[in-house]
Amino acid sequence: MTAEVFESLGMASEIKIPISVLDLVPVIEGGTLDESFKNSVELARLAERLGYNRYWLAEHHNMPGIASAATSVVIGHIAAATKSIRVGAGGIMLPNHAPIVIAEQFGTLESLFPGRIDLGIGRAPGSDRLTAHALRRALQGDDLPELLRELQFFFAEPEPGQRVQAVPGAGLDIPIWLLGSSDFSARLAGRLGLPFAFAAHFSPEGTLPALAIYRSEFRPSEKLEKPYAMVAVSVIAADTTKQAEYLATSQFQSFLNVIKNDPGRIQPPVDDMDKLWSPVEKQMVMSRLSASVIGDKARVREGLSALIYRTAADEIMVSAIIYDHKARLRSHEIVAEVRAEASTTAAR
Repeated sequence: MTAEVFESLGMASEIKIPISVLDLVPVIEGGTLDESFKNSVELARLAERLGYNRYWLAEHHNMPGIASAATSVVIGHIAAATKSIRVGAGGIMLPNHAPIVIAEQFGTLESLFPGRIDLGIGRAPGSDRLTAHALRRALQGDDLPELLRELQFFFAEPEPGQRVQAVPGAGLDIPIWLLGSSDFSARLAGRLGLPFAFAAHFSPEGTLPALAIYRSEFRPSEKLEKPYAMVAVSVIAADTTKQAEYLATSQFQSFLNVIKNDPGRIQPPVDDMDKLWSPVEKQMVMSRLSASVIGDKARVREGLSALIYRTAADEIMVSAIIYDHKARLRSHEIVAEVRAEASTTAAR
């Protein structure tokens, strides 16, 4: 559909829903870790000025192109550099950790930055098998429900005579989200009455089934009366579609390297991806990235409108793997402009 068709159907106004940022603290080829953290601070401050709803960081290990492994530490760094935007984990891979440690870490964050901290929980290793072994974790992730109950126990008000408490953590109201790329966490989030975020930025084919399961399984809880679903999607925006498509080749290379089991730093964009991937590899990468929105402002508006219309998402979270930091900032500016213009149109 064209942008004009979406407008005539009233779909463009749907972009008035909250939009948030997912940041992996990318480490570019030729760059330094110090620069990566400084760039994330600059992006977070920009997101705050532009009216983004929240700024999440993800736990990944043994990934040379991702510097957010010590997720709680980076969340504190970003929260200290901003004033009002919600900051959180998208997410913490709970089977990697003792629940009391996560309760203490996020209790500390909430105590330092009251009312601004989110805790998104996932069950994947966030790494390869060897790294998962180094993390001392089992790989199946089937113990997530038990670990989650334990985490919620440590966040609750202490019971009389409770000998082990999370300090800080006990009695603090920290929003817990469940994250997923399949139906496992969708079903669990629904049954527990928790908000749910789906990773459409790398698992697009499972988006609609997972959201349907989440909504059908949802049971109201003390935390949430009705389902609240957020969809994460890759958005690479530029002033021209040609430029955006060029910038997107860095993301293509990152996913290609993961498929080849050779992850590395974020590579500069290239003019011709066909020199780097085979037809089969191209198909594999593009299937993982089929939900991506790549283009100028008009294409971004079309893509986000279509995504919101298909998923009925309550919130969108955008991720952008872009080599050039200034281009990454501009991409998030364009998304904010699209939302602002749609909201203005809807108000008329």
